[in-house]
Amino acid sequence: MRIKTSHSSTPKPPAATTSSEALEAQIAAFLKQGGEIQEIAKGVSAQVAPSRHIRIGNK
Repeated sequence: MRIKTSHSSTPKPPAATTSSEALEAQIAAFLKQGGEIQEIAKGVSAQVAPSRHIRIGNK
């Protein structure tokens, strides 16, 4: 029988909270390395419409 403990062998990652200062620093580092920020027009989606309808049931 295995006994479940309340702690795991690997520590939990820190919470996914980022301050605006940290985000600005990440953006600056990205741009400094030659990265580009692409502005996407409002209403544009990356999802592609399905080619056919999915039917559930016999209607």
